[in-house]
Amino acid sequence: MPKPGVFDFINKAKWDAWNALGSMPKETARQSYVDLVSSLSSSSMSSSQVKPGADRKQQEYENLVVTSEDGITKIMLNRPTKKNAINTQMYQEIILALKAASKDNSVLTVLTGNGDYYCSGNDLTDFSGITAGEIEEKVKNNLDMLRVFVNSFIDFPKPLIAVVNGPAVGIAVTILGLCDAVYASDRATFHTPFSHLGLSPEGCSSYTFPKIMGPAKAIEMLVFGKKLTAEEACARGLVTEVFPDNTFQKQVWARLKAYSEFPANSIRISKQVIRNMEKEKLYAVNAEECSVLQERLLSNECINAAVNFLSRKAKL
Repeated sequence: MPKPGVFDFINKAKWDAWNALGSMPKETARQSYVDLVSSLSSSSMSSSQVKPGADRKQQEYENLVVTSEDGITKIMLNRPTKKNAINTQMYQEIILALKAASKDNSVLTVLTGNGDYYCSGNDLTDFSGITAGEIEEKVKNNLDMLRVFVNSFIDFPKPLIAVVNGPAVGIAVTILGLCDAVYASDRATFHTPFSHLGLSPEGCSSYTFPKIMGPAKAIEMLVFGKKLTAEEACARGLVTEVFPDNTFQKQVWARLKAYSEFPANSIRISKQVIRNMEKEKLYAVNAEECSVLQERLLSNECINAAVNFLSRKAKL
């Protein structure tokens, strides 16, 4: 059969596993399967013996580093050479990491970046090499994934805290409105250049930003693309607190460690009381934003802007 698409997770996994067998005899394949299951079982037993609170790496990811320690699960974007730009695979990995964190024993979950950037937004090179006949399906698949991605933030049951270590762009900024606290280094900036790229807001920001900072300030960011300093973002209510960069990590993690010692059920239930009233509204906003964004991504304005961006990038 043809190789399933990248978003057909189950059949793709089956196809990859079957294809890897090549010309292996059936009995050899069966024994390999038995050996694999046995090794996974042994690994599971040994991992369950790790002492609570020990620093341990979670499921392996290509674009993330996920660790749990002292009641905190840390999800770190890990493409520093690409300024932590989010490609298709990273989107999928963040969705999986949030799902795992929602069910683990941690009290709270932290999202941060590795290197100088927090996140430079979407990796537009994901669209390089796509033919005209493929672009409509690619856009639809990406928007389906974006809807699931944003819903994973809306649904997250524990306190979710963004530790913004450097500049943030696009989706990395808009999603902050769905976080429960945002701590930023004073060297962080916040930029949503949607109009410049022929795009429209996402991450429920068309609803959360006017609610957080008022319609005029939200339009200044989301429509006119004003880049905010950390202090400006804090003054508008998007950022909870700003710290000097040279003490940022030390101060923030001391604060988070103190929070992680709070009764887990209490803070989880308190978040639900605060957030659950608006869940249905956020689902609807997310769906509407994705629908509008799908139209924008297929527009000549957006395509020309993307071509110009990639052309400039290729010349660098």
